[in-house]
Amino acid sequence: MARLMDRYKNEIVQRLGEKFNRKNRLSLPRLQKIVVNMGVGKALQDKNRMGEAVEQLSQITGQKAQVCRARLAVAGFRLRQGNEIGCRVTLRGSRMYEFLDRLISIALPRIRDFRGVNPKSFDGNGNYTMGLTEQGVFPEIDPDKVNFVQGMDITFVTSTHSDDEARELLRQFGMPFRET
Repeated sequence: MARLMDRYKNEIVQRLGEKFNRKNRLSLPRLQKIVVNMGVGKALQDKNRMGEAVEQLSQITGQKAQVCRARLAVAGFRLRQGNEIGCRVTLRGSRMYEFLDRLISIALPRIRDFRGVNPKSFDGNGNYTMGLTEQGVFPEIDPDKVNFVQGMDITFVTSTHSDDEARELLRQFGMPFRET
């Protein structure tokens, strides 16, 4: 069992129940899925970039990445319908908790001049999105084999519709929010 999953079931549920004054553990917020998305716009000029991005995202998450294609043609971006423009991975269950553990304990502290993640990046429905500017902060990526720096968006989808409850859930997991 993943370390954070065990911690959620044994410690975090009790703390959240006391904080929100609820006895029913199913009414407490929980993490449903984590979506990791890489937009690879330069793949239109260089076809090798998409393959490398998919491979790196698969190494980071431990699950095969899905290639996303353009739904619409946009002449200003020289984009045709069906072009490969990104890749994503949806993590659930133990893989989700293992990825969250590696993100919080290993990857985020490796960011240069890191002062914490933005506590205001919630969408109003209890979901949190953060961006990373490079994939090299994850230890799974070999820096000698990286040909280009690629950023990614990480979205945490929770079961609650309250941003405050979702913020408290992520804080209990150890998410290093910046003090405002």
